Amino acid sequence: MRRFLAAALLSATLAAPALAQGQPPLRCGVDGTFAPHAFPSLQGGVQGFQIDLFREVAKRMGREIVIESASFSGLIPAMNAGRYDFLCAPTTVTRERAEALLFTEGYIWTELQFGIRRGTPPIKSEEDLRGKTISVNKGTPYENWVTANAARLNLTLLAFDTQPDAVQAVIQGRAYANLSGNTVVRYSASRTPQYIADFVLPGTRMHWGTPFRKDSAAMRNQVEDVLTCMKRDGTIATLSEKWFGNKPGPDQAEVMEFPGYGPPDLPGYDATPQNPRC
Repeated sequence: MRRFLAAALLSATLAAPALAQGQPPLRCGVDGTFAPHAFPSLQGGVQGFQIDLFREVAKRMGREIVIESASFSGLIPAMNAGRYDFLCAPTTVTRERAEALLFTEGYIWTELQFGIRRGTPPIKSEEDLRGKTISVNKGTPYENWVTANAARLNLTLLAFDTQPDAVQAVIQGRAYANLSGNTVVRYSASRTPQYIADFVLPGTRMHWGTPFRKDSAAMRNQVEDVLTCMKRDGTIATLSEKWFGNKPGPDQAEVMEFPGYGPPDLPGYDATPQNPRC
C-alpha cells in the first residue's frame, strides 16, 4: 500500500490543448494527500478539486500545467526557491503569509473544524479541549492554532506530514481530535466510519486562495481574472458541488466576486478594478 501511495504521489503532468505563443508550462505544487482537494488516483497521479480547478485555469490561459505533489510544509519554500510558479494547494490566507506572498482572492471559504473518533462526546467549546492532544497536518494554520493556544488550554501538538496520518492518530486513540479545514474534515468523515466531523471554531472563516511570489503580480492578476470568469459562469460552483457534495449558496466564495486583486484588507491587495476577458 505504501508503495502504491508513493507512486501515486509522483508528479502529474496535466496538459491543455496547446502552449500559448510557445510559453513554457505553468508549474505548481500541491499536497497530494489532502482529499478531496488533491489525493491519489487509482489510475496514477492525483485527482481532486484542486486538480480539476487548475487544469481548467491553465486551459483557459492556453498553457500546459505541471502539477507536482509534495508535503505541504515544503511547498511555500519550494515556490520561493523558484520551483513552482504558484501553488495549486488550497492555501489559507493569513496576514503573516500575505506579508511574504501574493494571493488571489478566495475561491472557497475555509473554517477550522475538529474531527473526533466516533463515540467521543461532542466538543461544545474550546474548554472541552483542555489537556488534550490535537493532531494536525504540519506547516498549516491548524498547527499554528494549536501552538498559539497550547499554554492557555494545556494542549499537546501531534503534527504529521499528511492529513490521513493525522486522522489515523485520532482513530487509533493517539490524539483526542484532529484540527483541519472544514471541507477536508467533512470529506474524511464521509469516507471513514470511525471519524466524524465535529466542532467548528467560531470566527475562523478565511479565504482559501492561490499564493504567488512577490515578484509575480502580473501572473497573480492573470490567474485571478480567470478564476473570476469561472465564478461568473458557474464552473467553480460546479466543481465544488462535485467534490464537496453541496451546491454553494450566494454567500460562498465559489460564486462571490471580490473587488480588486487579492483578498481585500490584507497585504498585497491591489485595488485596481478587475477587467477579465471572459
